[in-house]
Amino acid sequence: MTKMKTMRAVLLMSVAGTVLTACGADDVASPGEGNIVVIPGPTPSPTPTPGTPTPTPGTPASACPTGTVDVGTIQVSSSDSRRNCQISGTIRGALRLQNLAGTIYSLSGKVQVGDDRGPDAGNPSAGAQQGILTIDGGVTLFGASGADFLLVNRGSQLNVDGSSTRPVVMTSRNNVVGASTDESIGEWGGLVILGRAPIADCADAGATGGTIQCQAPVEGTSGSVYGGASANDSSGTIRYLQVRFSGFKVDTNNELNGITMAGVGAGTIFDHVQVHNSSDDGIEWFGGRVNQKYLVLTGNDDDSIDVDSGFKGAIQFAIIVQRLKGGDKFIELDSTDKPVDATPRTEMLLSNFTFVTPQGNGHYIHLRGGADAAVYNGTAIGGECLDIDTAATVQASGAATDEKGAPRFNSVYFACGTPFVNDSDVTAAQIAAIFNLGANNTANGTSTLLSTFINGPSENAVTATSPAGLSSYFSNVSYIGAVRDANDNWWRGWTCGLASNEASCLTIPAAG
Repeated sequence: MTKMKTMRAVLLMSVAGTVLTACGADDVASPGEGNIVVIPGPTPSPTPTPGTPTPTPGTPASACPTGTVDVGTIQVSSSDSRRNCQISGTIRGALRLQNLAGTIYSLSGKVQVGDDRGPDAGNPSAGAQQGILTIDGGVTLFGASGADFLLVNRGSQLNVDGSSTRPVVMTSRNNVVGASTDESIGEWGGLVILGRAPIADCADAGATGGTIQCQAPVEGTSGSVYGGASANDSSGTIRYLQVRFSGFKVDTNNELNGITMAGVGAGTIFDHVQVHNSSDDGIEWFGGRVNQKYLVLTGNDDDSIDVDSGFKGAIQFAIIVQRLKGGDKFIELDSTDKPVDATPRTEMLLSNFTFVTPQGNGHYIHLRGGADAAVYNGTAIGGECLDIDTAATVQASGAATDEKGAPRFNSVYFACGTPFVNDSDVTAAQIAAIFNLGANNTANGTSTLLSTFINGPSENAVTATSPAGLSSYFSNVSYIGAVRDANDNWWRGWTCGLASNEASCLTIPAAG
């Protein structure tokens, strides 16, 4: 996770009205991928050229749809060649990427959906235009390097219209041409979504958290800002999406994640999403109020879930499986980018999770920096399970109006060599005492998970705790873990690499 105070000067220039000129790696078109073309708005939904016949399976389409640029063909496999239809610049108006036979889509540089329309939904920035990008189920969209990524600005929307059998895949050129491996990471940029929901880490030190004046620049890109006071802000509907082999290090402590959710509001729909083999975090939330269900985070090199900067939201049904040669923490939760008693104070509500690492050390749930958490109905397997740091995380000071005090655990089943991490500021004994305050918790269990992440008899013997009192968003289920048994198949069909009989992450779906 990046400390974003280092970029406050950049935002202050923006807020004062100075035009920020984008520069650096995130604004450079990828070699061989075509020149940057700004798409004027409004843009009609793309349609094939009238009278264009459907190509023979395995052969490229004869032309690209409206709103995209034909940059040639790309060989996906020995029997599959596709027309490479590129998007670039800023999308203003409506653009739809259809799943067409013989067609694949690519990004050139920093592709923005809409202009930044500012923090106030009732008074959008003068002259700034909205963009709405819709991606049909079955579409593959790729970037060729870390310079290529998709960014949704405040006041615009991304609609990913995938399904359980036809997910949308955002991935790397290497993956498309068959050059990625199970250990590949950081082969393109990733997905960044910026919203107007409240945040706490204000670039302007004089601003009050959670207000329109509290804004911040997002990590991993130049000149892009998030934050506002619209808790129910909508950045679109995102369902059945895979993001593979993403992440890019712009410089020290400034990186693109698999998916970055910055100031994203509760009006956004976000479910059935997988991030696979990101070189940084799987998903990082910087403030915001968005809720999410059915997350699959596999093989990510840094934290799988990273939450900070005043985020308040719920996560239910989450699978984390780390790869053998990579991965840091399951969760990193904190508020250390701001005074720990500032508001809004970070609060993560988590229910029904299964976290697994094949490695023997580390890879724990890390709660720190004065953040609040409720952790219900889950299991974790690893070398170490839980670390809690800083006194502000374990006791309420009364300075922040929304603080909850010590983290709350109910119906949590740990199967780790070291259930609690012992360090100087919060000892293992103190963590154990907090953990044991909850109901139905087990610190030293033995995992009986089947097929890596499906509950076995030990997990299903744990009495679940209703999470309904935490958030109306939660479904009230009678089991712990993300997957109850072999008949619980919410993850099946739209994920890759999670089970041996599912689609491989090293191949891409057929087009059309």
